[in-house]
Amino acid sequence: MNTPISIMSIQQLFTAARTHHAWQDRDIEDGLLHEVYDLAKWGPTSANSLPMRIVFVKSKAAKEKLMPALAGSNAEQVRAAPVTAIVAYDQKFYDQLPTLFPAFDARSLFASNPSLSEQTAFRNSSLQGAYFILAARALGLPTAQVNVFHRWALMRHWHVQNTLQSESSLPITYKEA
Repeated sequence: MNTPISIMSIQQLFTAARTHHAWQDRDIEDGLLHEVYDLAKWGPTSANSLPMRIVFVKSKAAKEKLMPALAGSNAEQVRAAPVTAIVAYDQKFYDQLPTLFPAFDARSLFASNPSLSEQTAFRNSSLQGAYFILAARALGLPTAQVNVFHRWALMRHWHVQNTLQSESSLPITYKEA
């Protein structure tokens, strides 16, 4: 399992990959988006915490709800991209730890320490956001990373569960020919 991947794969994932700013007017199937997520979720996190949650935004009306949370050219990128993935984290990720990390009772460690829980959720969902970008690239979908300037605006429209906190958004497209 420790065989190096090809130079072409390294280029696709890292050295030739750049933040994408040109978008094809082409739908991305939900099945492919689920493949990206399913690949990204295998990246390591501390205590197998997996706090990242993704909201996929595809329709024009849904994208307009994102606009108050974005600034400058980021808004135009989100409008033009076929889909945007909102990367968020679940503040109560620890409720899943008995299943995800059954080695010992890690849930009580986080449930009893809100500061540790918040830091762990943010740090590990950031890692998972990076895994998500790499998974998208691996499956032929370039992305751009867009920081959310007004988290409250994003959360007001998209986070039905009040335990979710938004982190960033990732416009996604197909690679130009």
